[in-house]
Amino acid sequence: MTRLGLVVAKFNESVTGPMETRAREAAAEHEAEIVETFSVPGSYDTPLAADRLARRDDVDAVAVVGAIVTGDTDHDRVIADAAAQGLTQVSLDRDTPVLFGVSGPGMSGAEARERVDKGAEAVYAAVEMVEALA
Repeated sequence: MTRLGLVVAKFNESVTGPMETRAREAAAEHEAEIVETFSVPGSYDTPLAADRLARRDDVDAVAVVGAIVTGDTDHDRVIADAAAQGLTQVSLDRDTPVLFGVSGPGMSGAEARERVDKGAEAVYAAVEMVEALA
């Protein structure tokens, strides 16, 4: 059984709440166990939480869910880039798959709500990566 850590960004919770639900459903479908869930303020904050989970001996992979929507500035792109780079570095440093289930940037809130399956996709990819690296 694959043991997962789950990181959920709470910013845009109307999107990330359903993403978390889909992630949990996907874990059950793939007989994966979510051993710990960390809720963090936003997507920018996910790398540290992912790192804490990736250090654990009882975590095979970490799935991260969040939603980054477009605002009046390029802030959404800055946040997405920082989160992606940080999560990639955690994966490489810890030799543990960290999957990026973050929607955005460049989308409206309505577009983000249409992509709640990103939570499930992150879990599917986590299970697949664990199997591929075994």
